[in-house]
Amino acid sequence: MQLNRLVNFHKTLGDPTRIRILSLLATGPLHGQAIAGKLGLKAPTITHHMTKLRDTGIVYQRRDKNTIYYYIDEKKLRSYSEALPNMLYQPNYDKEDDSMKMHSVVNNFIAPDGTLKHLPSQRKKKIIILKHLINGLERGKKYPEKEINEYIKKFHPDFATIRREFIINHFMYRENNIYELNPEEMWATIE
Repeated sequence: MQLNRLVNFHKTLGDPTRIRILSLLATGPLHGQAIAGKLGLKAPTITHHMTKLRDTGIVYQRRDKNTIYYYIDEKKLRSYSEALPNMLYQPNYDKEDDSMKMHSVVNNFIAPDGTLKHLPSQRKKKIIILKHLINGLERGKKYPEKEINEYIKKFHPDFATIRREFIINHFMYRENNIYELNPEEMWATIE
């Protein structure tokens, strides 16, 4: 499950009114007026909360003539509810899978002699390649621009583009034509 979907799910459930709405819907479908009446809220408030719940995907609606009934999507609710524990406590196969994907990207874009065939246009793949290229630089060392250019030329002749990508994606920072690696926490991520 994508991390942003999981975060949105938990943000949505972070409101007591939405929890109360879900507890009402757990007994069966209801229309907005019925929910408003049982919770002592106004219809626009219910509409606001139902929109949030629908956008997350844990509630869906069906129309019966002029009335819209709301239902819980139990399968999605269970899936989202179990996703965090599954992600936290599952075996490391996902991490290994990520490592294999990264290795595959490197193999696709780096020639056997270690040179870069071309910089990927897809952002995720570009980040993986930039991480691979930057591995040979020392943390805490200040590099003059000429030295960075020579380092990058070992991989690809277009050193200016790659140097610029290092800066744009926060792998390095530049001050007065001196380059230094940023802490890894600042680097662009593929998520």
